[in-house]
Amino acid sequence: MKRCIQLFSRRRKVCGWFVALLAGCFLSTVAAPAQSKPILVHYMPWYLTKPYSGVWGWHWTMNHYNPDTTNALGQRNIASWYYPQIGPYDSADPVVLEYHVLLMKLAGIDGVVADWYGQDNYADYGLINQRTLALLDSTRRAGLKFVLCYEDRTVQEKINGGYITAANAIANAQQTMRYAQTNYFNSANYLQLSNKPVLLNFGAVYFQNNSQWVSIFSALSNQPAFFSEDQRFPVATGAYNWPPMYLSSGGVLSSNSLYNYLTTFQNNAASWPAFISSAFPRFKDIYQQAGLGFTYGALDDASGQTFRSLLKRAITNNAAMIQLVTWNDYGEGTVIEPTVEFGFRDLAVVQDYRRQYFDSNFANTTNDLALPLRLYNLRRQYTGNAIVNAELNRTFINIVAGNLSVANLQLTGLESKQPVIYNLAMNNNNLGFTVGGFVSPNGAEIQTTSNLAAAWQTASVLPSGTNTMNFTTPIPPQGPPAFFKVRTTQP
Repeated sequence: MKRCIQLFSRRRKVCGWFVALLAGCFLSTVAAPAQSKPILVHYMPWYLTKPYSGVWGWHWTMNHYNPDTTNALGQRNIASWYYPQIGPYDSADPVVLEYHVLLMKLAGIDGVVADWYGQDNYADYGLINQRTLALLDSTRRAGLKFVLCYEDRTVQEKINGGYITAANAIANAQQTMRYAQTNYFNSANYLQLSNKPVLLNFGAVYFQNNSQWVSIFSALSNQPAFFSEDQRFPVATGAYNWPPMYLSSGGVLSSNSLYNYLTTFQNNAASWPAFISSAFPRFKDIYQQAGLGFTYGALDDASGQTFRSLLKRAITNNAAMIQLVTWNDYGEGTVIEPTVEFGFRDLAVVQDYRRQYFDSNFANTTNDLALPLRLYNLRRQYTGNAIVNAELNRTFINIVAGNLSVANLQLTGLESKQPVIYNLAMNNNNLGFTVGGFVSPNGAEIQTTSNLAAAWQTASVLPSGTNTMNFTTPIPPQGPPAFFKVRTTQP
């Protein structure tokens, strides 16, 4: 017989102990909403992999590296100094997106700023848009906010490629904004500031005159809360700062240059309606090594001190929101998602600072950050197994809701191929619980006895399937003690 989980309930006399057990082991760990400003993370949805999309995208190869080759550790050859914890991934893969948004949720991040190239089917822009839409849906399911960062540099690229002309550049941008309004701004989880959709621009690069942006936004029924990089346009609400690598000297951005830049930015921002303060862990691009002929220089990681100091500054200044730069720009090395090199370090800093400055009751820990990876690995292991994936769907819901002890129990059951019992509750004289973890296609058998020295009797056989397996039984007020255990049904 497989190892089974046992439940004990004595009703009346022992009921108080039973409830205390539930409180200690199964109550949710739910963080209160942020009390000051949202923490957002800049996200690159531009990755393609051969296993998922049939081709390795440029951002993994830069036309130089070959991910089909591996090193002695089994790591693929990619265009980065750093290696993702799960290896190179495809931004359209729902298993990857689930893993990412759960990490963000557990880290105390409130939302995503997606780097967006528009909707046009030029170059890889259409593919990036499809991945951005998938990211939007994943953030919605995880209870995260969503923001676009529009890359207007794409306009010049489309002109150069003959896709549009300079004469209709503004009309094309208006079409892009109308698309954004319909497909993004109107989403329930899209971040609003003073009832306006928040929109960032990486630049401006092509549209450098305020009048151009006024014309572009005239196509919208609701004007955005617009933030450009470094400098504010009159039409904009404010601006955001970014790693000022143009200040590098001898290939290095010094601490003095960085903090002088930040001071100047904040002094300028003092007169704006709002501004966004960014925090980044390092900068180490691989462009020179990839044969692109240039590098922006480097900003030292300083064993995590760079990120800690910049995040503290962003939290304690008057910014309307915080932007973490970035989740996953592997080409420039500004990565805070878990990597082989840094593990969960940077996300743990976000957790600690959220608890210290925003919410003393924020209970998520570094150990909790392992839950999404465990779920991710089980998704990979049980691809096509509808029963297991239904339980993983329920695990996802529990993680999002903050029921981390239950999620851990579910994952442990799946990893050990054992059924588990959770969601225990007493309702009047009825005991109820859910059977989950790993359940064979033959279902789950619940056994009971009133004497541990006596034989166990079958109380119920629950058929296997994708629906939740719930068990309920009456517990007589003056009856003998009742013990329960569950095992997979034998064929």
